[in-house]
Amino acid sequence: MNATATPSAPSAAGPAHGEAGGFAARVRWAVADGWTITRRDVLHWLRRPGQLVAGLLFPVMMLLMFGFLFGGAMTVPGGGDYREFLMPGMFAMTMVFGVGETVTAVSNDMARGVTDRFRSMPMAPSAVVVGRCAADMLRSAITLAILLGCGLLAGWQWNGTGGEAAAAVGLLLLLRFSLVWLGIYVGLAVRGEGAVTAVHTLEFPLGFLSNAFAATATMPLWLGTVADWNPLSSTVTATRELFGNPGWGGETWIAQNALFMAVVWPLAIVAVFFPLCVRRYRDMAG
Repeated sequence: MNATATPSAPSAAGPAHGEAGGFAARVRWAVADGWTITRRDVLHWLRRPGQLVAGLLFPVMMLLMFGFLFGGAMTVPGGGDYREFLMPGMFAMTMVFGVGETVTAVSNDMARGVTDRFRSMPMAPSAVVVGRCAADMLRSAITLAILLGCGLLAGWQWNGTGGEAAAAVGLLLLLRFSLVWLGIYVGLAVRGEGAVTAVHTLEFPLGFLSNAFAATATMPLWLGTVADWNPLSSTVTATRELFGNPGWGGETWIAQNALFMAVVWPLAIVAVFFPLCVRRYRDMAG
């Protein structure tokens, strides 16, 4: 296939899957195409397990540093063990910092011409971005499961029911799902090293300007307000509540409605960036 094919190339190669059928046929072929891309992306990182291990090093080091090195000097409003306060924040931080891997993968495919070759094929416009999202979500679920195990070994535990713990994990993966679409869009919109730089510039303020490591009540009022309205803070507060860990209360409206906002924020991000990703992929210059 021509690596510099224009968006009209699929029609030159023949009708796209399901093009002649109805809506159900188009959905069926879109799912099949998306699954093909998912398998391709999963096989790539399975052949390079070192990337998965490297991705776990950062949250594990942060856990050890904040939990054991700095933990003795940290206080939790209302009392409680700091490591139990910390772990939900670390889980959410891992979901945020995984965005860099998404951007890097999309950017590398763009640079090597892989994305252009996909565009020259008769496949659903959503297949490449949906496949990338599915593969990244599988990887994120494995990473989160490993980190949960590390937390249990470090002395963390949840104090709620099994259903509440499952809901907390679901909120963490929902946050990751929304940020994957943000990462895919950045990878498609900003080419080369600029994409990776852009996402790292976003990750650090989003991750650290939150309640992941310290309660917003201990911050200056203006800074605590900004941190409370960080989407990450809503997920952290909600998961602390569901896990039964300390530090999930708050005086502000958004802190008192963290469970609601932990769903609203990710859905709003998906509603913005999913159509942008599909449109960007469809309309990219060859």
